[in-house]
Amino acid sequence: MVRTFDAPEAMGVNFHEVRARSALNRVPGGRYGFNWTINPYRGCTHACVFCFARRTHTYLDLNAGRDFEREIVVKVNVPELLRGELNRDSWKRDLVALGTNTDPYQWVESRYRMMPAILVALEQAETPVSVLTKSPLVMRDVEIFARMAKKLPVSVNLSVPTLDEEAWRATEPHTPSPSARLDAVAELRRRGIDSGVLIAPLMPGINDDPEQVQPIVDRAREAGASFLGGVALHLRDEVKDVFFAWLEEKRPDLLPRYEGLYRGPPTCVPSNASGRPGPFRAGGGAGPLPGRASLRAALECPVRGPTPPLPRTLRSLSPKMPCSELREPSKLERAGATSKTLQRGSRRAFLEVAPGPPHPSSRSENRHSSGALSSRNLWNLPPWRIRPAAAWS
Repeated sequence: MVRTFDAPEAMGVNFHEVRARSALNRVPGGRYGFNWTINPYRGCTHACVFCFARRTHTYLDLNAGRDFEREIVVKVNVPELLRGELNRDSWKRDLVALGTNTDPYQWVESRYRMMPAILVALEQAETPVSVLTKSPLVMRDVEIFARMAKKLPVSVNLSVPTLDEEAWRATEPHTPSPSARLDAVAELRRRGIDSGVLIAPLMPGINDDPEQVQPIVDRAREAGASFLGGVALHLRDEVKDVFFAWLEEKRPDLLPRYEGLYRGPPTCVPSNASGRPGPFRAGGGAGPLPGRASLRAALECPVRGPTPPLPRTLRSLSPKMPCSELREPSKLERAGATSKTLQRGSRRAFLEVAPGPPHPSSRSENRHSSGALSSRNLWNLPPWRIRPAAAWS
């Protein structure tokens, strides 16, 4: 551990500065459209109740609830490591995605300013990049993106689950204004940078009404967004516990509906002998996926049929399911086997640190136990039908 401290201006958030072993994380299988990610931060001050990345905090012996929002791990040496890794002869200039786990432009980035150095390193190595964020802070680095876009595939995308103020403040309490995010998309497109909008997640009874979705579609069209996609809410393990606790406190009227939708593991039933996915059934009950009808109504395009290929710069966000690096750890990983990346499971690999003097304001103990129960329910969604901006007119 380099140091641990709290900042008075950070609403009780503790920052744990560590020196990581590696910057580039390999994503096994390539199922998300990219093979490499960079995550300079673990945990996220945005505090979105639905965030799938909450589960990764348990890998660090922290909980997926309050700790995820207030115990932020900062890998202070990521730019330095990245430059060395990109200079290797073995580096093939594959697409690198940022924002696939926690937001690289969350509040703490305004303090540490690691993204400019990361982007410059990627630019110098002639490496394509895709960014997903909820923050207009991304516009601080717009000059770097504009310069990169002239010679490399670059995509800077904004997540906008809702424009409804009540739903926004309830589910994303510490995120910047959704309207400001769409303004950022418009400015990025004005500067010739690919920028799309991801309506994710679509939560039944919270933000999935067509009247809530349509304003986002309209604003994305006005901004000239490169693409528009949507993803239904999926809940897994500790994330389901956090979300259901929030429902019980804030929206008890929706609890019966969610208990019906997320009551058991999904089953994908092949629709024909070729094994192509058929209808999904949750807990043995047939029915439409939450959120699908709303997006379909807003886009007025069919859901069935093959999804057209995306441009190369946008493949990283083809929403087969929410951008994620989560998977079940193997038996070796549960036993503590060392590996090179977080996706491959090693807590030690992620948190290998160099000794250093304690900071005067450091805290040795500030954890909050949630006692979360284990549950398993994952909506493994088929691809959404995406309608390119060119088809909107």
